Amino acid sequence: MWNWLVDTLRTNPEIAVFVCLSIGAYVGKLTYRGVGLGAVTGTLLTALAVGQLGITVSNDVRSIFFLMFLFAIGYGVGPQFVQGIAKNGLPQALFAVMVSALCLGSAWLAGRIAGYDVGSTAGLFAGAATISSALPLSVDAIGQLGVSATEATKLEHAVPTAFAMTYIFGTIGATMIICVIGPKLLGFDLVAACRAYEVKMGGHRRHGHGQTAWHHFIARAYRIEAGSGLVGRTTVQVEAAQDHARIFIERVRRDGKIIEATADLVLQVDDGIAVAGSRQSVMGLAGADVIEVEDADLLDVPVEGTEILITSRKANGKTLGELAELPSTRGIFLRRIQRGATGVEIPILPATELHRGDVVTVVGRPQEITRALADFGRADRATEETDIGLVAAAIVIGALIGSAVLRIGSVPVALSSSGGVLLAGIALGWLRSVHPTFGRIPPAANWLMNTLGLNMFIAVVGLSSGPSFVAGVQQLGFSLFLWGMAVTTVPLILALYIGKYIFRFDDAIVLGCCAGARASTASLGMLTARAKSQTPALGFTVSCAVANTLLTIGGILIVLLAS
Repeated sequence: MWNWLVDTLRTNPEIAVFVCLSIGAYVGKLTYRGVGLGAVTGTLLTALAVGQLGITVSNDVRSIFFLMFLFAIGYGVGPQFVQGIAKNGLPQALFAVMVSALCLGSAWLAGRIAGYDVGSTAGLFAGAATISSALPLSVDAIGQLGVSATEATKLEHAVPTAFAMTYIFGTIGATMIICVIGPKLLGFDLVAACRAYEVKMGGHRRHGHGQTAWHHFIARAYRIEAGSGLVGRTTVQVEAAQDHARIFIERVRRDGKIIEATADLVLQVDDGIAVAGSRQSVMGLAGADVIEVEDADLLDVPVEGTEILITSRKANGKTLGELAELPSTRGIFLRRIQRGATGVEIPILPATELHRGDVVTVVGRPQEITRALADFGRADRATEETDIGLVAAAIVIGALIGSAVLRIGSVPVALSSSGGVLLAGIALGWLRSVHPTFGRIPPAANWLMNTLGLNMFIAVVGLSSGPSFVAGVQQLGFSLFLWGMAVTTVPLILALYIGKYIFRFDDAIVLGCCAGARASTASLGMLTARAKSQTPALGFTVSCAVANTLLTIGGILIVLLAS
């Protein structure tokens, strides 16, 4: 039975690839105190084990999925990458550049001191920085060094070996340094810092029950009695008088008839009004001259929830407080802001800025949402269709541009097809956020391209490197693990102090900036949980988009430096 299985896998290597994907996915889900290996490392370890059976897979397979993965990662980070480099978030972008340089430099220096070859140094960089996307770029770059086929194969096999030996501490160590050690080294209380930042950003806390969130709303019906201060005032005047709160008069019952409440409608005695807003603000209207009543028909206000992709120049870079003053936002309640390729949730505070490419979830009457769309962007309604023709064309164009060789004197310079495809993904992702009429890739489809592309590549590399893995571990020994600890720890410790004392990031977001500069989503998850707030995410998105791109390209640079 065993011999039959081995022969079948050798004869049909495609089966072995999917075996690695399946088992690796479950291995990657294993966690300890919320920290796990992830699917990529799980797949690599599984492939290295299965690769001991001597299974050969064509390199064409890894090349195809490699390009698909690179395009997906570029498409996902495109809006935030361009936004950070061009305007908003420039300090965070520069911080990510500096941290990426520290990660690259420390890995190169460690490899130089320890005497590691190019492949081991590249794997050390990718594993210690937990940047799985650098792994395929390093392997691709080694193939273009001009060394013999035997030497290239040896170096390529060393990359996943070093990666596997350093990635585990890279993941766990980075999370612990950022989330647990970071606040102690910098001397602040993370929860208190986030609360103070929220107040500074316009949030308000009352009665110890947390922030009175203007995006959590109820609706109540009231009757206006004689002598009320609401009589003779327009609906917009009543709404504007509510300090630090958003309430809206949606409908009015007058002389037995229900009418829609426009901004210039003047309220009268005996009017019934349907008011929507935060619980505390709406309930605060009740009194001797404003009496709550039961009126189901008045409260039967048709509402809908819509996700809006922010594309408008008028909304880009504006704070929620500024946007709340626009006539087009009257009657609109904001429920959620998602930013970046991973859909990081941004806290809703008056001083929070909206950026192009953000996806906001709003609730309101259909006519009010339609009016708001003209000033903000377009409805990001769910669809399963991918603009596959444009995606394929962008990959082709990027690969062709990257393959072109420019000679500076006698030195050939080229992006390589992989670098060109990555930049093509960034360009299309940014263009999609500005002109959302073309180039759509649904989030689920982009996730599949990203995850399947990388894991397929890793599975093929692991299967090919399996036979040499044990020998590589014996040769490199425990010292590589220790060097990996150093390359993980030193840049992060320096990043904490650089972020606080050179860039002077607020205590509430400096750790989020560090997590983003290491493209560590796991660290952000632990940060927001320990902070009991989404505030650290404000420092994550731009720095993550820039670092994800630079650290990925670092897979090429570390090979060039080490060679």
